[in-house]
Amino acid sequence: MSRPLLIVCLFLAVLGGGCAGPALQPKPRLLRQANVLPLALNDSFSFRKTRLFLHDRILEKKKTASHMISFERERMGFGAVTNEENAAKEGHYFDFWWRAERRANVTVRLEYQQQNLGAYVQAQEVDVPNACGTIETKFSVIGDRYHQDGRVISWRALLIENGKVVALTQSFLWD
Repeated sequence: MSRPLLIVCLFLAVLGGGCAGPALQPKPRLLRQANVLPLALNDSFSFRKTRLFLHDRILEKKKTASHMISFERERMGFGAVTNEENAAKEGHYFDFWWRAERRANVTVRLEYQQQNLGAYVQAQEVDVPNACGTIETKFSVIGDRYHQDGRVISWRALLIENGKVVALTQSFLWD
């Protein structure tokens, strides 16, 4: 191998050894109880962006002039043919983009309260082993959990490392 090509390959190998997030996200798991964790905020971890979407056919009957909103409504219901399939896709969708400046085993947790359950806090978690860089994590409260327990009225998202909260973001109504 020629010397310049070897140098380029080594350079790319060093760059490739940096931060790279996981390719596929596992399905979030529901927690029986959202235990309280100590707060140890760390500048190496941060939430970058949050996207929330409520997909409910009854609430969406109002027409919109925005093509982007119409497209998002259609995208959420894509593939559903029967009323049961449509109802199973209705609910709240949460997308969080977060950043880890160094490699760490991180757990992303969504804690939320729903309209019909009052102050009861529910939680979902996703483990992200060896996380580094900017990563997207998705959660949803859909189907029977949405129809029986109502709309999500407040939420917060946590990044957890070694049993401590290192970053968080929350809705205005979270208490």
